[in-house]
Amino acid sequence: MKFLLAILLTAALAFLAGLYSPWWSIAVIAFLVALLVKQPYGVAFVSGFAGIFLCWGLLAFWIDIKNNHNLSHKIAQIIPLGGSPVLLILVTALVGALVGGFAAASGSSLRQR
Repeated sequence: MKFLLAILLTAALAFLAGLYSPWWSIAVIAFLVALLVKQPYGVAFVSGFAGIFLCWGLLAFWIDIKNNHNLSHKIAQIIPLGGSPVLLILVTALVGALVGGFAAASGSSLRQR
C-alpha cells in the first residue's frame, strides 16, 4: 500500500510542481516523498522511478497528441530514433524516471540513517 501511495503521490506532486517550477523539481519531489513515506532503498527507487515515468510519459503523450505528432516526429528525426514519436516519448519518460528514482533512493537512504 505504501508503494502505490508513493507512486501516486510522486506523480501528482511532480505534475503540480512542473506547472510552476523548473524540470528538476521532480527530483526534489521524489526525494521528499521517499523521505516521508518509509520504504526500503530499492522499493523507494522503483516507486520514484514509476511515479515520474508515469507523470512524464503521460504528459509527453498528451502534448504529442495535442500537436498532432508534428513536433515529436521532427525531434525524433534529429535524435537517432528513426523518426518514431513513441520512442521519443519513452526516452523522455525514462530520463525523468531515472532522475526520480535516484532522488527517491537518496531520500530513502537519508531516512534509514
